[in-house]
Amino acid sequence: RFNPRLREMFDRFYDREDTFTLGVCNGCQLFALLGWVPWKGLDETIQPRFIHNRSGRFESRWSRVLIRESPSVLLKGMAGSVLGIHVAHGEGQVKFPDPQILREVQERNLTPLLYTDPEGEPTEKYPFNPNGSVSGIAALCSPDGRHLAIMPHAERAFLPWQCHYWSPEWPRDQGSPWLRLFQNARTWCLQGK
Repeated sequence: RFNPRLREMFDRFYDREDTFTLGVCNGCQLFALLGWVPWKGLDETIQPRFIHNRSGRFESRWSRVLIRESPSVLLKGMAGSVLGIHVAHGEGQVKFPDPQILREVQERNLTPLLYTDPEGEPTEKYPFNPNGSVSGIAALCSPDGRHLAIMPHAERAFLPWQCHYWSPEWPRDQGSPWLRLFQNARTWCLQGK
């Protein structure tokens, strides 16, 4: 943010139509600090950011999220799924300094993942929402869908041995539904975007 040369390189990458980014956990925090999500150009005084968990401690657990309809290219075809996922963070609570930005983000479907309770309903209730994020928000994406900032660790839940729960409907010789996120990335690259 404070080195003009590096900032220009990052901006050029972000703006190219043939690039996408995935920021997980600390990467999610970085994307917010860089102003990449929900969109570029917000003044830093109203830029959403990720702050200390409401519990005041590091949270490491198996949680559940609802994947919502969004423009995210990495979550294409996954909307409506409620999936288990690992969380491991001390600063995962999303803060919106400006309530209008929160409303706009929600109206534009830029909150692709929400923490859920055992019934699959979005929640702010602890421990189902491990950090206290408003409306259960667990991820933000850019309006064009190419940039995804996700606090939980999808990369830690795509193989059978990584998952605390494995549905009897999922074949044991394939990845979990989270594998689709990475397959979507490959497909997007092969399509020459």
